[in-house]
Amino acid sequence: MRTGLYDKLVRAGATRRDILKGAASMAAIAAASGAGLGALTRPASAASELRAKILQIPGVGKGQPTDADFQKVGELCLEATKANVKEGEFAGVELSFMGLNNQNLHNVLFRGFLKPWEAYTGAKINWIDLAQADYNPRLQQAIATNTIDFDIVEMGAPFEGDVCGKGLTSEMPDWVRKQIDMDDIVAYLKPPVGTWNGKQYRVTVDGDTHNFNYRTDVFSDSDLAAAWKSDSGDKAGLTEWGVPKTWQQVQAVTKFLKGKKMKGQDVYGYLDAPKPWGGFGFYFLGSRASAYAKHPDDKAWLFDADTMKPRVNNPAWVRAIQDVIDALPFEPQDQINADPNQTCFSQFLGGTGSMLAWWGDAGSNAKTNDSSVVGDVTGFSILPGSDDVYNSKTGKWDKLASGPNYAPNCAYLGWGVYVMARVDSDEKKKKAAWSAAAHLGGKDLSLWCAAYPSGFQPYRNSHFDIPEWVAAGYDEAFITSYLKSEADSYNHPNAAIEPRIPGIFQYYSAAEDILANTFAGKMKAQEGADAIAAAWEKLTDQIGRDNQVKLYKASLGV
Repeated sequence: MRTGLYDKLVRAGATRRDILKGAASMAAIAAASGAGLGALTRPASAASELRAKILQIPGVGKGQPTDADFQKVGELCLEATKANVKEGEFAGVELSFMGLNNQNLHNVLFRGFLKPWEAYTGAKINWIDLAQADYNPRLQQAIATNTIDFDIVEMGAPFEGDVCGKGLTSEMPDWVRKQIDMDDIVAYLKPPVGTWNGKQYRVTVDGDTHNFNYRTDVFSDSDLAAAWKSDSGDKAGLTEWGVPKTWQQVQAVTKFLKGKKMKGQDVYGYLDAPKPWGGFGFYFLGSRASAYAKHPDDKAWLFDADTMKPRVNNPAWVRAIQDVIDALPFEPQDQINADPNQTCFSQFLGGTGSMLAWWGDAGSNAKTNDSSVVGDVTGFSILPGSDDVYNSKTGKWDKLASGPNYAPNCAYLGWGVYVMARVDSDEKKKKAAWSAAAHLGGKDLSLWCAAYPSGFQPYRNSHFDIPEWVAAGYDEAFITSYLKSEADSYNHPNAAIEPRIPGIFQYYSAAEDILANTFAGKMKAQEGADAIAAAWEKLTDQIGRDNQVKLYKASLGV
């Protein structure tokens, strides 16, 4: 059930309990509302029974999942594999799989999910585990030296220009497309994402957007509200104490909270992640910049679409860089050495900080990670907006008649599983590799990943069934807020979309190194931005400007 349909039922007089009771109640609700909900009155299918069963492993609020849980889920989700593969069919096949071990997620889960697959098919998988900061250098080295030493890789769509564009990946067979139900994937992750030159290469296992996570207890605290009311500082239009709606308000709140306490504990505002993180840290500056830099009348925001001239040194990006510089003294001590993992898993989930931009992992981990203390006090929205937005075509700041400019950063386009072309010469090995990928990208298994700590967030239309999450143990208000922030980001008309161009992480990595010096005070914001732009220009010329322009335009749909 989509969020809108659920809301429609509630407006018609249904309660959450009514919705969860089953077919009889749903039939009554449908009749009362006249909503044409006959499809919902059918008895529960085997698939829905399976989904309900796996969501109780281990159950929300019953401890963090273990390897035994991963294996159990993998075993229960094997039926789709059994429809395409005979028992023992891949005996003697060995496959090498390269992916992340970030926060003991990603590959760690894949191991458990695939153990029952290995037992059934007879294949064996050898694992290459990488920390997030090491991922891009390891992949780029393999490409540059033509030493692909893996058969399957966990990879994001931004790398497709580097990998698929060079013919290094195997084209998806039709049977895989059917097994994983590709039609269920949200619109913004459908082709051209996952494709190159019209050929499908990716089994999607994740959807990516940065949303805004905030502490509901902080922004409903009466003492802080009173202090805010009496404060004479710049409030950026936030007249009453509450959740900031713009980055200008985020800055004001962050400065205000310095030195404040709530229930005897230090309270802080926004948590920046200045430390380089293998190129992935650049997304966090991007989330501060998108509302400033992504104009509703212009699809581009990183480069000029016609020339590939960088925009990273225009006034919008310089403002975002300056925001970080200005905010750091008001954030926790030594925040300059915090990478994104620390801001989410150590700080925010551990109770430090009241605002964080991150991928959807923060939401699912808040309720299901043993280290989280904020599961009952976390709310969500799309990223903050801006009172004005820079117009790259006129060189001026625009104030929109509609109000603040919002531009969710759909950072990274999600992880996928890709099979490498080196298996294509061996049909048995090729089928085994694609079967493993299809198992990991299965529709039911994906729901479990979205609901529990995995490194992945909702990316299928079927993931937005609120009662399914509530039945698993999620609080209704919490999960409604979380899923709405995800869906509203994916579907936003002014979303800042990731460009799938060769070398994109070379651009990001170069930027990170310069930003580290800028945040440390070794360069002014404009100087740092200009240095990034110069490095990006050099990269574009090395890769080939004309082709980059062509591919950048294609990624923007212009």
